[in-house]
Amino acid sequence: MTAAASPQGAASPHGAAQPGRGRSPLRIAVVGDTLLDIDVSGTSERLSPDAPVPVVDVHTDDRRAGGAGLVATMLARDGHDTTLVTVLSDDDRATEIRDLLPDVTVVAGPSGAPTPVKTRVRVVDHALVRIDEGCATPPVPDATDAMVAALGDVDAVVVADYGRGVAAAPGLREALARVAERVPVVWDPHPKGAEPVPGITVATPNAAEAKGFTGLAGQGVPFATEAAEDLVARWGVGAVAVTLGDRGALVADGRSGNRFVPAPSVSAGDPCGAGDRLAASVAVALASGADVTDAVTAGVTAASEYLAAGGVTALFADDGPAPVRVPGADRDAMRLVHDVRSAGGTVVATGGCFDLLHAGHARTLSAARALGDCLVVCLNSDSSVRALKGPDRPIMSQEDRVELLLALDCVDAVVVFDEHTPDEALRRFRPDVWAKGGDYTASELPESATLAEWGGRVVTVPFHPGRSTTRLAAAIERVG
Repeated sequence: MTAAASPQGAASPHGAAQPGRGRSPLRIAVVGDTLLDIDVSGTSERLSPDAPVPVVDVHTDDRRAGGAGLVATMLARDGHDTTLVTVLSDDDRATEIRDLLPDVTVVAGPSGAPTPVKTRVRVVDHALVRIDEGCATPPVPDATDAMVAALGDVDAVVVADYGRGVAAAPGLREALARVAERVPVVWDPHPKGAEPVPGITVATPNAAEAKGFTGLAGQGVPFATEAAEDLVARWGVGAVAVTLGDRGALVADGRSGNRFVPAPSVSAGDPCGAGDRLAASVAVALASGADVTDAVTAGVTAASEYLAAGGVTALFADDGPAPVRVPGADRDAMRLVHDVRSAGGTVVATGGCFDLLHAGHARTLSAARALGDCLVVCLNSDSSVRALKGPDRPIMSQEDRVELLLALDCVDAVVVFDEHTPDEALRRFRPDVWAKGGDYTASELPESATLAEWGGRVVTVPFHPGRSTTRLAAAIERVG
């Protein structure tokens, strides 16, 4: 999936604009409740002797600022001058949140309550349990003079309401109403939060939230149309975009009719942060001069790319292969491998550039799939192909090559890698078999040493001479 053209400019690895390309960073304030999010991930292969519950062997313990803090993190990582207007406790968890926001200006009043902490425990790609600490609803906080002043010189505001009272503070609401008269304000509401301030540019409830706010029945686009129109009138806002998950969003403004914004096709995954990514990207687009529909289009595209890249996990990954912004990529490959392996099946992988698919490719892939219960293709990225084949390659973009591969019944998933060899990608999901077409022996393949690290096997499948991308490209050039 390629990044759609949008007012923000070029897309970053996580679906947002990189302001350094052609314009200055924007000054954006994020107003809302801040949490501490902890993701504990590991494996589980046994039950506890004390009770029939799984024992998790922890591999990672990742911490980040959540709620409005996550929105601020996204915007700061996109290169924008970001200020977080929030309330914080005076406990150690609040100090940790501040430390997790080194590139964000934090303007925080006292919360009067312990720092809320949400810990998600995952086994491979499956959520096991979430543990909440200090998450009881606190009293509405007072807005300090510093919090109000932080809204005085910005290009846009995102209100990330997580139902803990910041967006309900009277002083902040008055300030937001004044700000909305001169700059775009995007309001991401919460079922337990305050209604958006009248006059803001756009509110972005999801379908479940819109149903709760309106009491309307129904589903899909017909429901979203009615709910969006109802909320525009009820809240007195410029527009409402009801988000519909992987379908997209429905935008109503009470003047120019309703517009459906379809989402690029991505496989469902962990949705944590997708709404934050959408709201942040809508604000950037509006501040860059887009109208509401175009801004929501940019936000939907950004959220889809965020999910396709692996969601919040990929957002905080600073090393390893570049995030993949294509359907059926890395995240889905890992889930597939886990499911096949859990069922006792054999995981097969193969790799290559696959630039201009031809009959030789199809036969090789089909033969590789016959070796096991699923086939994962490790695909050279565009930059990797250029390094290997020269500046005129690839002929087909990475996104198109992935889409064509996934259209073949014999291909179950695709992982894109940037390096010259797929070794690091292979180490991530450890296939049982590495298959390669060619007129050489398995021992000659460089991947043999890598597969040997976990006891995998390398095999060759029939080679079909006379069929090559280079020869096909040359023939096309002659005809052209």
